[in-house]
Amino acid sequence: MNLLIKSARIIDPNSKHHNKIMDIFIKSGRIEKIAKSIKSCKESLEAGKEIEFSDKNLHISTGWMDMHSNFREPGFEYKDDLKTGIKSAIKGGFTSVLLMPQTEPVIDSKSHVEYIKNNTIGSVVDVHTSSSITKKMEGNDLVEMHDINSVNCRTFTDDKKSLQRNEVMKLALLYSKDLDGLIMNYPNDKSIFNNGKMNEGITSTNMGLSGISNISEEIMVDRDINLAKYTEGNLHLSYISTKESVSKIKRGKKEGANITSDVSINNLVMTDEKVKTFDTRYKVLPPLRTKKDNSALIKALKDGTIDVICSDHSPEDEENKRTEFDNAAFGILGLETLFGLLGKHISSDLSLSEIIEKISTNPRRIALKQKLKIEEGEKANFTLFNPKLEWEVTNSDIKSKSRNTPFIGEKLKGKALAIYNNKQFVIID
Repeated sequence: MNLLIKSARIIDPNSKHHNKIMDIFIKSGRIEKIAKSIKSCKESLEAGKEIEFSDKNLHISTGWMDMHSNFREPGFEYKDDLKTGIKSAIKGGFTSVLLMPQTEPVIDSKSHVEYIKNNTIGSVVDVHTSSSITKKMEGNDLVEMHDINSVNCRTFTDDKKSLQRNEVMKLALLYSKDLDGLIMNYPNDKSIFNNGKMNEGITSTNMGLSGISNISEEIMVDRDINLAKYTEGNLHLSYISTKESVSKIKRGKKEGANITSDVSINNLVMTDEKVKTFDTRYKVLPPLRTKKDNSALIKALKDGTIDVICSDHSPEDEENKRTEFDNAAFGILGLETLFGLLGKHISSDLSLSEIIEKISTNPRRIALKQKLKIEEGEKANFTLFNPKLEWEVTNSDIKSKSRNTPFIGEKLKGKALAIYNNKQFVIID
């Protein structure tokens, strides 16, 4: 099936067509031609061998990628599974996702990685998975990193469990250098975290909830950067949430540490004020911080200190969310609403090109060592979108089995219209 895209503005700084409105012809999964005007083949259209797509204010970029998604399979299919997770990714405009290994069993072996690969073959969304760093995510013994790496899995993380032991982190980073792998760590000192429920501050005090202090993150940022410098390993710091962490990462990069980092959409667009009503849908990890932290994180995206914006897509069932705040699980759905939230809250701070860099170019470069480009002869992998389209989130927009999102009924700005990948074209309803 061939595809002709009409009058789309190309957002790709790596393309000579960047910011130009062009027609794009796709043949056999590759970009065959880019020109000001390309005529449809009426015979092909009539025979059903070609699709012509156009829309108001149509934009195109390389396919978006999320670096932190949870599809919950295997083990927690009542929350979500691979099929419904893929539907969420499609709805949000993503052609690639990187799954976290916090499943049951934990993704900590070659066979577990192959399970994910084998059960997502043929999808329009490329589903990649990380392995855990340690066996069963217990924080002690390293997984068989070489064996896992042999099936093209190069990212390792214990995700929200956070790797605590210094010597284990050091060894993992040494292996990452040898394998050209990537160690992803959520910086959170559990001895200081102390089972906190929300950001430590005035709001937590007034609510009588145990707080999660900034220092629990910042101490671990220091540790991980120091170990990365010592080992010359490949480090990615996940879910950065505080102003001081930004300063530490900026300094670490200047000192030559091989580090990258990301921030969750939640920590860009919301503060701990949202928790005042004890609404468990706003209970996330890292916790929602302050406006001062939000501003520092956005500035860090602008100057390149933080490289990636992620959804932290975390489906949770009602039993784990509709309960007392202390007992509720952390997590918000994120794939379906990420781009719309960016358009509503961040588009005045970051240009459209900068946003695409953070949700497409950089995630692929960091996690997959992959580079896409909208040029003739290149593989066709792209997202079509309208950055100005205003829409209201409804229940039907949520494709996950779970419903733990506070954004139902909220008006957002910017929406994915279609995706193309693996010779498949999907128009988003």
